[in-house]
Amino acid sequence: MCWQTAAVVLDPAPALLVDREGASEQDADDDSVIVLSWWQHPVNVVALAIASALVAGMIGWLLASVAAEPDGGEVDVGFLQDMRVHHEQAVQMGFIYLDRPDTDPGLRVDARSIVLGQGIDVGRMIQLLRELDAPEAAEGDAAMAWMGMPTTHAEMDGMATEAQLDELAASAGATADDVFVRLMVAHHRGGIAMAEFAAEQAGSEEVRAMAAAIAANQTTEIAELQRLVD
Repeated sequence: MCWQTAAVVLDPAPALLVDREGASEQDADDDSVIVLSWWQHPVNVVALAIASALVAGMIGWLLASVAAEPDGGEVDVGFLQDMRVHHEQAVQMGFIYLDRPDTDPGLRVDARSIVLGQGIDVGRMIQLLRELDAPEAAEGDAAMAWMGMPTTHAEMDGMATEAQLDELAASAGATADDVFVRLMVAHHRGGIAMAEFAAEQAGSEEVRAMAAAIAANQTTEIAELQRLVD
């Protein structure tokens, strides 16, 4: 009895295909020759398996990274919206004071610093709210619910009343210095309380960092304002 062993011809890839006409003639002469498609080649099968595993791993890593990125929670959004309003009034007070005659040169420098610094902060807050896909401003006049202290924007800690703003606008010289420092120190203290809460409770690392920086900067500004008026 005679046993015939089948020969296997590996077809590695489409770019290296054998001459099918030649193969057909050879097959006609030798029915024992088997031609494998490129995807059946053992080396290519292993390569495809490895590539699939790498792609799956990369997709999993990307999905995990997206899932790990904190969404804008109530504290993040509320802090950014309310602190924006808070900052905007500080900028307003700075401009009013800078328009007053015969005021202290040192305090005028601080007022310009507040106008510039808090104006930049407002722009960053708006950008962060956009990144969190949140409204740039709260609807209506509701504020501070994110701290468990619901109120209105006008009643937020440290906010000057319309009467106090009018008082500042009507003052001049040393009186304007005193009114500006009194209002701005109270304003900063209210802002510090909000910022310290957000620095601990916000979900976004960037919002927490911004809140901590605001608390530190305004603490420093309070000491400088009081030093100049004393």
